[in-house]
Amino acid sequence: MPLIPTPIRILVVEDETFIRMDVVETLSAAGFETLEATNADEAIQMLENHLEIRLVFTDIDMPGMMNGLKLAAAVRDRWPPVKIIATSGHFKLQDGDLPADARFFPKPYEATQIIDAVRELTRAM
Repeated sequence: MPLIPTPIRILVVEDETFIRMDVVETLSAAGFETLEATNADEAIQMLENHLEIRLVFTDIDMPGMMNGLKLAAAVRDRWPPVKIIATSGHFKLQDGDLPADARFFPKPYEATQIIDAVRELTRAM
């Protein structure tokens, strides 16, 4: 019996409902499984409860105690195999703001850019 590949599960962290829905729809249409969080606190809880998450797609500009950069650092420290894609419409990154193998896309971005980056980052997983 052939092995059925496990779908790649992605956590989408975005406080803007319509943007989050659009990203989830785009990733789902490309064959990925998605989970959703509206802020970093929810994201940490999802990561603790769903160890099969392989990538976090996060906005940087979020309300709460932790923005997307702090979330990326927490993910890298607690779940090192989880890959990270960050995005922002306002934030300008400096060297070292994100973990070395993370990707950043300024808003607005093309859906194909995100799908290509997800495939690249999760290819060897």
